[in-house]
Amino acid sequence: MKIFQGKVVAVKMAKTATVAVTRVVVDPLYKKRFKRIKKYHVHDEIGVKEGDRVKFAASAPVSKLKKWKIMEVITNKKV
Repeated sequence: MKIFQGKVVAVKMAKTATVAVTRVVVDPLYKKRFKRIKKYHVHDEIGVKEGDRVKFAASAPVSKLKKWKIMEVITNKKV
């Protein structure tokens, strides 16, 4: 089962959060490090807010784009 951590960047849809996952990739020839960011549509029954860090995992498809569910909120956004 795939488990990712990311930052919630949008909560504009009902029961859906958009989570950005950042990873560092190393170029095989030049050894330069650079960031890759990918966004996932995640099923949200907890009610997260923008800026929260969450842990989410693969699940059965909920809709066309949502194949992930939020497991837990790691840190809340500071108000």
